[in-house]
Amino acid sequence: MSYLGNQLLVAMPTLQDANFAQTVTLLCEHSERGALGIVLNRPLKMTLIEVLEHLNLPSDLPGSTSQIVLRGGPVQTDRGFVLHRPMHDFESTLHISDTLHVTTSRDVLVALAAGNGPKEAVVALGYAGWEAGQLEEEIRQNAWLTAPVDDRLVFEVPHAERWHAAAALLGIELSRLAPTAGRA
Repeated sequence: MSYLGNQLLVAMPTLQDANFAQTVTLLCEHSERGALGIVLNRPLKMTLIEVLEHLNLPSDLPGSTSQIVLRGGPVQTDRGFVLHRPMHDFESTLHISDTLHVTTSRDVLVALAAGNGPKEAVVALGYAGWEAGQLEEEIRQNAWLTAPVDDRLVFEVPHAERWHAAAALLGIELSRLAPTAGRA
């Protein structure tokens, strides 16, 4: 079995689950035990400065008042995840790839508030999780396309464009897909 860590899950247009319809999800971890991902295109009405203030981490960093926080998924929506470029290891950092890490410990937010954190970072609340075999079954049922990660999609592409941009990594225009799936 080949696992899909460091891949993107692109929701097929037929996926109707309100949590995942028209989403692109970064798979941070995938193994025989299941999978964990962060949805990259569901912005919350919350900014980084609000998260920092809630944690009593005052900051006057440029851009922190406008940096949107993402809804990373429907599981543990009170838990924070910071996707960032490699810098140094924080208390709880998972190396997704050589160019992309995810940290769940408070020390990354302390560093961001102080202005000495990762220069490129995306903050998300919650995550998407799948039990053992669940994601594989959803892929077999044509709920998801898988695509290689392009870090620009994580850090640069506007949220509203990420679903189509992720499909374009595979050369697919989502509006041209048939509404039904088949198997050969």
